[in-house]
Amino acid sequence: MAGSLQFEAPSALGYFASLVADDASLPLLEAAVSIGQDEYPDLDIQSVLAEIDALAERLRRRIPADAVPLQRLRWLNRFFFHELGFAGNVNDYYDPANSYLHRVLATRRGIPITLAVLYTELATQVGLKARGVSFPGHFLVKLKMPQGEVVIDPFTGQSLSREELDELLAPYKRSRGLTGEFDAPLGLFLQSAPARDVVARMLRNLKEIHRSAEDWPRALAVLERLVLLLPQAWEERRDRGLAYAELGMNGAAAGDLADYLEHAVEAQDRPAISARLAELRRQGSPRLH
Repeated sequence: MAGSLQFEAPSALGYFASLVADDASLPLLEAAVSIGQDEYPDLDIQSVLAEIDALAERLRRRIPADAVPLQRLRWLNRFFFHELGFAGNVNDYYDPANSYLHRVLATRRGIPITLAVLYTELATQVGLKARGVSFPGHFLVKLKMPQGEVVIDPFTGQSLSREELDELLAPYKRSRGLTGEFDAPLGLFLQSAPARDVVARMLRNLKEIHRSAEDWPRALAVLERLVLLLPQAWEERRDRGLAYAELGMNGAAAGDLADYLEHAVEAQDRPAISARLAELRRQGSPRLH
């Protein structure tokens, strides 16, 4: 009798690659949850998604069927920020757990982008038109309402006025010289963020945390995802190469740095990266002991 067929489950990285393969079908929430598999290999992603769906169903049951969008928004804010108690983690902002959605669900604390992903999902499930906004330095949520757009700070739960948004944006504009005749309109910074960009911002947050701590194995795991997510972002290939080098993986490091130099022809750090590549090639692969 023929043996039974066996199917091997994809690796965490392979699973992530399948999720982010196509912009049109990229499931933001599932891809965001899957980031946690690097730190929690046994994470059950489908159970996390089911938990979020259950929260949305609890909220849906409370909202009258004929509720107008503004009423739905008030129900959502009361439920998310007050009853469930979601808020920014002001005591430990740079804790990597703030970037893992299943941990944010458990602790009710996060950073703007993870709180925004959860808030936007619940908003969508109760019939509101909500999108994340990659505002400089602080991820926001905007909701399209009959009266116009409402912008919510998911870290505090506050609705932000135009004046408050201008104030938040002012340091960024000054640092980029976007003042006076070079001023850029506020609306330019309130564009909806595509799902791929949201996942990239989540991963880059983690990359900076791990790189600052010189935690190269964790940084490398995040960079593997970034290279898959953004194959044409050569700076991520460069950073992965530098992480490989820190871990003594000279061959892989040299390959990534060579790719970077081939494609990033106008990069200002070409001399430094060229010197690092030459050094890696001189060193060769480390000897085994």
